[in-house]
Amino acid sequence: MKTSITIITGYLGSGKTTLLRKIISDSTKKLAILMNEFGEIGIDGQIIKGKNVDIAELSGGCVCCSLTGEFELAVKEILEKVKPDAIVIETTGVAEPSALTFDIEENIPSIRLDVIVTLVDADSLVRFPTIGHTGREQIEMADIILLNKVDLIDKKDLERLKNKLNELNPRVILFETVKCEIDINLLFGLEVKARELPKPHVVHDLNSEYFVYSGDRLLDLEKFNKILEAFPKKLYRAKGFIRTKDGSKLFNYVAGRYNYEPFEADKTELIFIGQDILKLKDKILKRIEECEIHGL
Repeated sequence: MKTSITIITGYLGSGKTTLLRKIISDSTKKLAILMNEFGEIGIDGQIIKGKNVDIAELSGGCVCCSLTGEFELAVKEILEKVKPDAIVIETTGVAEPSALTFDIEENIPSIRLDVIVTLVDADSLVRFPTIGHTGREQIEMADIILLNKVDLIDKKDLERLKNKLNELNPRVILFETVKCEIDINLLFGLEVKARELPKPHVVHDLNSEYFVYSGDRLLDLEKFNKILEAFPKKLYRAKGFIRTKDGSKLFNYVAGRYNYEPFEADKTELIFIGQDILKLKDKILKRIEECEIHGL
């Protein structure tokens, strides 16, 4: 019997890790989680560890390009050592799922592709309507779309987005969600309409750049928030852990919106992702260093 595999994809900040945490929390199956993160800090892997979940992380690079060979080896090792009921892959936000689909269908006969779940950030799509090649492929390849963060847009924009997504992918099953709240049983074992077998993947140019900040000192959260409010639009995504006087926090920033939630961390680790942002690196890192609290 073949092991089923579910792909979770979607652009930066759409809610993939939130959905993955819910799947892990609610699932009664033995899952193996295969993650591909953009950057050198395994933020998402640290967030979801626990509850007897087996995690194999592919860090730094795009799972549909430089890590395709490593992906096959990781899946085979998981099947041999873990013997899970199902495998869930969370791709980096700049990954195109066609490569994984081709790899699974052509090169790994011991597994079967269950569904491709694509998350779409409703709020970001209203404010930044250009989808781009990668976003379009993520939508067109999806069997299920979670139109997430619908609470942040009005009904008129919601209907417009739903029509747009159905035009791009007429066969897709679409769910409206807030913070990825959905019965996870709807995401597994679904009999999907036949998808077209993709052509072999062509390596694409990653437009996104990233840099990281890591430090042991506490940060002044009020000062840090002022930095966030001055971020340019090209710096689209940031996430990580922040240690403050009021305890450590999990930090998420997407296109001008940000939030915190309590989370145990022993140091501050942040990753910043966007287009053509390396020229901003020194300035932003210097400003973050000015938020450090000395003498504590």
